[in-house]
Amino acid sequence: MSRPSDYDDGSGAPAAVTSPDLGFTGWMRWFWRQLTSMRVALILLLLLAVAAIPGSLVPQRGADPNGVIQYEKDNPTLFKILDAFPIQAFDVYGSVWFSAIYLLLFISLIGCVLPRIKHHWNAWRGTPPKTPARLNRMAGFSEIRVTNEDATEEERLAFAHAAVESAASMLRRQRYRAEIQEATHRGVSEVSVSSERGYLRETGNLLFHVALVGVLVCVGLGSAFTFNGQRVLYEGESFVNQLIDYDSANAGRAFRSDTLEPFSLRLDDLEVNYITPDDADASPNSIGQVREFIASMTLTDPQGNESAEEIRVNHPLRVHNSPIYLLANGYAPTIVVRNAADEIVFEESVVFIPQGADPNLTSLGVVKVLNGLTDDSGEATQLGLRGFFYPTQTKLESGAYTSNYPDLENPVLTLDAFAGDLGVDDGVPQSVYSLETGKMEQLTGRAIEKPSIELRPGESADLPNGLGTVSFEAVPRYASFDVMQNPFQIGILIFALLSLGGLIWSLFVPRRRLWVKAIPTADGVLLQYAGLARGDDPSLDRAVEDLREAHRDAL
Repeated sequence: MSRPSDYDDGSGAPAAVTSPDLGFTGWMRWFWRQLTSMRVALILLLLLAVAAIPGSLVPQRGADPNGVIQYEKDNPTLFKILDAFPIQAFDVYGSVWFSAIYLLLFISLIGCVLPRIKHHWNAWRGTPPKTPARLNRMAGFSEIRVTNEDATEEERLAFAHAAVESAASMLRRQRYRAEIQEATHRGVSEVSVSSERGYLRETGNLLFHVALVGVLVCVGLGSAFTFNGQRVLYEGESFVNQLIDYDSANAGRAFRSDTLEPFSLRLDDLEVNYITPDDADASPNSIGQVREFIASMTLTDPQGNESAEEIRVNHPLRVHNSPIYLLANGYAPTIVVRNAADEIVFEESVVFIPQGADPNLTSLGVVKVLNGLTDDSGEATQLGLRGFFYPTQTKLESGAYTSNYPDLENPVLTLDAFAGDLGVDDGVPQSVYSLETGKMEQLTGRAIEKPSIELRPGESADLPNGLGTVSFEAVPRYASFDVMQNPFQIGILIFALLSLGGLIWSLFVPRRRLWVKAIPTADGVLLQYAGLARGDDPSLDRAVEDLREAHRDAL
């Protein structure tokens, strides 16, 4: 008689163990099971968070194109390495590897959720599970013995059925799905009710995962169609909601500029309410702190209709589904520069940026005059002015100026002058808030021990080298606004709320099963009660006890 090839005859020689050949289908099935496992989903979620870190370490083309150009200029060799495929360090969120992690996480969630939806649907439509043969192994097990020695076997069986019917009615009123079952155990007929509730726990869990997929979809589509623009307005200035009119803007790959609604906004007044010494609730440490910012605006819709609007911090103005936020504020001194022939070559309200966390708004600003100036020798030159503005100027013991109050109590403007080449023709974009002085000669300032130009509103002063004059005309306020457009932001909000609701739902809805069994005995009927929970359910024992007591009262 032939024996199988792997038969062990006891000789001690180990039989070779070989794995079955999975083949292409088997390997794909194995890969799919790994990808849709909870462990891999958590790993991908962690990888997505880690993959986003490089985007905060180097400038990104979508958010800071000028920063990318400057980085290439400063680090040409390293730039080529970081920008090469597949690193794509300057386009992290659109890179191949970031997109691969995002898509794998997306597929993993879908592959995990779909089978669970099918299983949950079948369980929802199915019947409660069969009553266990031994309820004494379950939680909250207890018994009630009903004795009646004079009852016949048929009467005891009829009582058992009536008792189970009564228990089933009570469970259905408590929103359990109940089914009466009959069985024979060790030759004894038993009748029981098997009940179950808490399917909404799994429904909430699935809702959480489905909503999470919805969030991922909306975030992905939103990043492609989003628009985010920033504009600084000083009092009396207007802007139109068109791409060319923004100071800076970021847009998704699929964004089209013709989707911007052509409304316009004018900043009429920026009211800032400070805590003053005359306020009843003022304390020495709170004087000068801001109570409220109120930007009074005039909105003009595409039909030309004007309306008065207000924007406050955390209370944006919503225009055609585009929220407009008030971000920052400060002062924009109006500076006029005239050449030696008394011709105006520069006239503008210049935005001065508050320095650091100074609550008293000591601010730094830059003026760049490109044309129209000649020095004493008749050579054309460019002028740069770098200055500090002090709303309420005071002098420290060191002699340096500072501001000790944010409102205009003693406004002073100091300017350091530079002449030469501003570097605007080098092909590298410059910030309007910084001054490149590498190719310029400093004319005033501490560095060359020449006094800075000092002006108060309405005053003017001569520029060095016969360049002309500079005057300080007025001090309007400015405000920085952020305009957003994301057609999928409502979807993100809805799915985020659904995800949160599903999570709370799954945490607070218990999934439990309860059983009541009636076993006819020689002298009566034995009633047994027990329960089982899926997961932690500290109130299960109490639920079984309440059922037993209510059932005993009903009987």
